[in-house]
Amino acid sequence: MAQGIARVRSAPWKTLAVMALAGFLAACQADELGYGPKHKRPVSAEVKREITRLGMDLKSPIMLRIFKQESELEVWKQTKTGRYALLETFEICKWSGELGPKFKEGDRQAPEGFYEITPALMNPNSSYHLAFNLGYPNRYDRAHNRTGSHLMVHGACSSRGCYAMTDAQVQDIYALARESFTGGQRSFQVQAFPFRMTAENMAKHRDNEHYAFWQMLKRGHDHFEVTKVPPKVEVCEKQYVFDATPLVEGVPFRATAKCPAYDVPDSIEVAVNKMQQRDEEKVRQIAEAELRAEKRKAQLAAIFGGGSDANAAPVDPAADVQPTAPVASGAGVATASAPAAQPDQAASQTAFAPEPAPAKSSGGFFSRIFSSGNDAQNASVGTADPDAPLPAAKP
Repeated sequence: MAQGIARVRSAPWKTLAVMALAGFLAACQADELGYGPKHKRPVSAEVKREITRLGMDLKSPIMLRIFKQESELEVWKQTKTGRYALLETFEICKWSGELGPKFKEGDRQAPEGFYEITPALMNPNSSYHLAFNLGYPNRYDRAHNRTGSHLMVHGACSSRGCYAMTDAQVQDIYALARESFTGGQRSFQVQAFPFRMTAENMAKHRDNEHYAFWQMLKRGHDHFEVTKVPPKVEVCEKQYVFDATPLVEGVPFRATAKCPAYDVPDSIEVAVNKMQQRDEEKVRQIAEAELRAEKRKAQLAAIFGGGSDANAAPVDPAADVQPTAPVASGAGVATASAPAAQPDQAASQTAFAPEPAPAKSSGGFFSRIFSSGNDAQNASVGTADPDAPLPAAKP
């Protein structure tokens, strides 16, 4: 009987021992990211050192930029000058969907646009370590009848329409946001872009169906590049506008209504317009260079590819070289079935009508193409223009 009582009394002590061991193991597991509640843990020592090196205050405001194509999330932080400087670049662990905005619930697209994160959007109890809600759909998204919910930046490296980080990364991002709120920042801006908004990337994607949308996002991107201060974002006429102040005090911007008369500071507008014009010119130059390269490639294929006229590559209407009318074999004149040439076209065809075939020369195919030929043939060649199209293939 005494032994039975002893066994009963020892059971609570065993339970307590198991609980203590579990607590010890949990504490060991927390060593990697720090002790205490995860949403209250301090910024990592590495990030703190960078804050000190850059002359920032731990509690100064922050701003985030996201670039899908490069899978990067940047944290910018206000310096003592009032402007923002890049504090840290994190590699995004996963994002879902493709380049382009989110349209509807369930499409698994990560959003693109300008979002404001308030303390109410922070989630300390996330199942994905820590998280904050992007606030999708914002005013622009709602104006376009876009739907979706619970679009987050979170940990756990798993995404279904979100931007997923590692737990250690989101721990620092969350802590930086928390400290900025403690310092008085009422909301921080997240700018989500499809790619780094360079002229080269814009040229690469100029045929994409979302190009006009990306041009609008680029203007907001350029406002920040010029000022190094997050732009004030408004929406009217279903479009983003940046750093705009209504000319009549108290007149609001309404997402689906006509934009009120507004003003953008001259110093910002002039600098942004200059940047936009420079990049648009570069996009145009890249597009023209690519078109010239495609023409040369098609002309070389026509010369060295062989085959009959029926198999020849079609001529681009915008190309500098116009096709000559088909000729009868060895006759040097247009066939009766050829359409009538325009006056300027007829002169061109007469001037370059083929001469009767010369006597067969010795040598191989390439030696006949690249031989100097007679004086009349050399005179018709002239000086080579590197940008001029190559001559049409011989029949």
